[in-house]
Amino acid sequence: MPAKHRFKPSKFFVDPKKPLDLSKRSTRAGKELDDKEHGQEALAADVEALKDSQRRLYASDSHSLLIILQGMDAAGKDGTIRHVMGGVNPQGCRVYSFKAPSSKELEHHFLARPVPCLPARGMISIFNRSYYEEVLVVRVHPEFLEPQRLPGVDIRKKSSLNKLWKRRFREIRAFEQTLVSHGTHVLKFYLHLSMDEQRERFLERLTMPEKYWKFNAGDLSERKLWSDYRSVFEDALTSTSTAETPWYAIPADNKWYARAAIADIIAQKLESLDLQYPEVESDVQARYDDYAEQLRNE
Repeated sequence: MPAKHRFKPSKFFVDPKKPLDLSKRSTRAGKELDDKEHGQEALAADVEALKDSQRRLYASDSHSLLIILQGMDAAGKDGTIRHVMGGVNPQGCRVYSFKAPSSKELEHHFLARPVPCLPARGMISIFNRSYYEEVLVVRVHPEFLEPQRLPGVDIRKKSSLNKLWKRRFREIRAFEQTLVSHGTHVLKFYLHLSMDEQRERFLERLTMPEKYWKFNAGDLSERKLWSDYRSVFEDALTSTSTAETPWYAIPADNKWYARAAIADIIAQKLESLDLQYPEVESDVQARYDDYAEQLRNE
């Protein structure tokens, strides 16, 4: 049974026709939910709806779903995957984390990297970070382009780099449109975290022994580039958000709210496909009573 949906995806949609100023978008919980308790109740209802929709997706074998999560360090990508998709049958879902590319991967076009991770029909793939890193972290650190040895690209010239980013945006849009035409639905979520909340989460990693393993000293140096990252996120999101492959900027300071919102949007998307279990031909189904009787008489 479909969950009672509380969120309007349009509230979070990044409109490619309008400038995006993340500083004017709230990072705090909205009015759809009263508090954390209600957020957890909403999440539980949507997780149940997702379980049913995922079974239909797997059984129908006609569509697939790609979910992309991006955000600043400590935005909550791992926790979102664990809480939102934790109830889904692992046979029908795969999670891929995109870290720094290997030397072998750098020898290929950056969009060759996600191809082996794309969902087959009936499947869900979740990208924890993604090929978007090539227009995000690489844009903040253009020196990362040197090992790629791109012909005609001079990382010392701003004009050359600007042409590269625009070209990559075009390539991403074309790539994702190709996925859609093949039956793969694409949902992209930017976890919109405030700088103050990131500081608190970093402090937890430094003071709570069970979270020590999450801390990376390099995160502090990247934090100093906050304004640079915000700028490239704004450009990347508006340049690659479309009606068919939307970006949603989800307030992420309250983890319970972000998880409930994302689960709700995914559930709405799967329900909109109106997926059905495969029908059994009537002449085959007519023999089911006999088969059942044979089993009862064993």
